[in-house]
Amino acid sequence: MMTQTKTTTGTILHLQRLSTEDGPGIRTTVFFKGCPLRCQWCHNPESISPKKQVQWIGNRCIGCDSCIEACDQNALTHTRNGILRDRTLCTVCGKCVEACPSGAMEMLGREITVDQLAAELLKDLAYYQKSGGGVTLSGGEPTLQPHFCGDLMDALKQEGVHVALDTCGLCTPEIFNSLAEKADLILFDVKLIRGEDHQKWTGVDNKRILQNLESARDLVTQSGGRKQMWIRTPLIPGATVTEENLKAIGFHLRMALGSSVERWELCAFNNLCRDKYTRLDMDWNFSDTGLMTTTALEQARSWATSGGFDPQRTFITGAARAENEFEK
Repeated sequence: MMTQTKTTTGTILHLQRLSTEDGPGIRTTVFFKGCPLRCQWCHNPESISPKKQVQWIGNRCIGCDSCIEACDQNALTHTRNGILRDRTLCTVCGKCVEACPSGAMEMLGREITVDQLAAELLKDLAYYQKSGGGVTLSGGEPTLQPHFCGDLMDALKQEGVHVALDTCGLCTPEIFNSLAEKADLILFDVKLIRGEDHQKWTGVDNKRILQNLESARDLVTQSGGRKQMWIRTPLIPGATVTEENLKAIGFHLRMALGSSVERWELCAFNNLCRDKYTRLDMDWNFSDTGLMTTTALEQARSWATSGGFDPQRTFITGAARAENEFEK
């Protein structure tokens, strides 16, 4: 049992149990709310804002209008296309969520203390221990809530849980180092290597990100094998998937990071988030982009490894579509 009380409060979206994609073994991934980047391809738009949000899930709605009756702000209207929310009026009070009998109104984001969250995560301790897994802190971006994130890592480490920090790397060096030092595994996103391209597609340049990447390298090197780092690059058609970008990232990894990188994951684009954007009344520039074919993914891997990074440590993750499969 934990011996130190941690009442620091943070905001998370949800937990994904039995995950096998966010580090070694069987893991639970904690999705934090809030992100400093504005990646145009973002697969988790509900994680961008640090504030709570309400979404309407149409296929759960039974048309009872209980949500409309509960809304004091008159922010909800029943239309032929379902419930329409005026977000300029909505105060995210949650009354519509409480009133909805079918779960069609859903609150995105909940406040929780470190003690509460750690207790929930430790329910799966046996899975972590038997599989060599643990807990991954993801997002959004966990470094936006540094005190909550750090206290949670301390609580988990106290119980012998392997902790991975999944980060975009955009935070102050002080915050990054304090959290990366606590992590057993650093999952570091490297999306675009040129600052201008990074600015175009994510809204910020990558100078601070690359600086923190070097700090991660130093922490891994100094750990004597106790700490690992995986690099993740999202494969986004028309954005990150160019020969120039992937080759340059591979070259940078080889020259600047070398043996400190245990694994480079090329994460295949997916479009399963289309409905998320609709529920949040947001447009998505990649809504008509299909999955990449196996051939296209292998071409991307070839470009990536042409920069000189070890092909044996370079992996494609995610789904592909058949070569002859039509997709909008």
